[in-house]
Parts: sequence; structure tokens; C-alpha cells
Amino acid sequence: MPDWPEWWEWELDLSVHHLHRRMRRRSFNEVELRDMMHRATGFRPSHETGRWLIDTTFEGADWRVVVEPEERRKRLVVITAFEVY
Repeated sequence: MPDWPEWWEWELDLSVHHLHRRMRRRSFNEVELRDMMHRATGFRPSHETGRWLIDTTFEGADWRVVVEPEERRKRLVVITAFEVY
């Protein structure tokens, strides 16, 4: 297990509007997203400053969850999640 940063323990914020559309389109829900985060195996910086890519799995496939730590509120904002092909 990697040495996770402080923000890994923060509460998830799933309020980003387009996240919910993508969840429906990609056939997963909040409970399954939280499970993906619980099973995460690694992380790395995104090409977008301030965002991180979380490596995980969902239904036997590799997935990535894009998050953005919000220091002021101590929340981990989930931007999107997608299957890795």
C-alpha cells in the first residue's frame, strides 16, 4: 500500500455536477464509487495542477478516479471516474 497523503483521509465531496452525469453514463453509483476509493492501490499527479489520479478497480476492470483536494474545507472532491483500457 502506498504512503497516502494527508488528504486521503478527508471526507469525499461528490457535489461536482458533471460527476453525477458520468456516474449514470458509466453505470456506477455513489456506494460503488466509495468502494472503489476504499480499494485504491495507488495515486499520482494528474496533468492538471492540483488534481490526482487514483488507481483502483471496478467489476474486475482497472479504473481511475480523478480527485482534487480542497485544503480550505479539508474535503477530497471527486471530479470523475473512468475505466482504463
